[in-house]
Amino acid sequence: MSLITTYCHLSADHFSVNGELVATREKDAADSWFKQIYKEQEIAYPKFYKMDALSQAGFLASEVIKRVNKGLASKYQDDEIAMLFANQSSSADTDLRFLHSYEQNGAPSPSLFVYTLPNIVLGEIAIRNKWFGENMFAVLPKFAPGFFVDCGQIFLSTGAKAVLIGWLGVMGDQIEVFVALVESESEGGMDFNKHNLSMLADLSHA
Repeated sequence: MSLITTYCHLSADHFSVNGELVATREKDAADSWFKQIYKEQEIAYPKFYKMDALSQAGFLASEVIKRVNKGLASKYQDDEIAMLFANQSSSADTDLRFLHSYEQNGAPSPSLFVYTLPNIVLGEIAIRNKWFGENMFAVLPKFAPGFFVDCGQIFLSTGAKAVLIGWLGVMGDQIEVFVALVESESEGGMDFNKHNLSMLADLSHA
């Protein structure tokens, strides 16, 4: 039986894990909201500062989920953790910044161009953790629990023993992120089905 063992929410002002608040945005701080979380959680990964907002959101969520699930890296082989992410806006947040860099500077920014595909976030997480399992990033009209359950179960039936699933809604100041870990071999958690996933996500468009 596949179980949802950990989940987290990231909004424009709050970050919570398994329903417990772990960080609140300081609006007057010099750092961006994602950088505030990075420093508060004492994560050491300098490449974080080069990532776009979409990748930073997915990275932070995956890091906190790993901390809650101590031993996750040693529990599975490097090809047994799959990733299944989606959102509504693809990489539009970075695409617009890239376009702006061209209009303002007369030449596009190579550092932004790197992130003009939404699946780059999967690559960043995979590189960080040396995870080589199946992965997919979809663009959907809205959060679709059925999509995550159906595709997640396919991954779990074809070699994966865990799936990191996530809805990464990041567009300017609008942040709506939900990431969860699903495991096929776990002693505790909630059944991985559409009802439970929708309930845990609790997104306005679900």
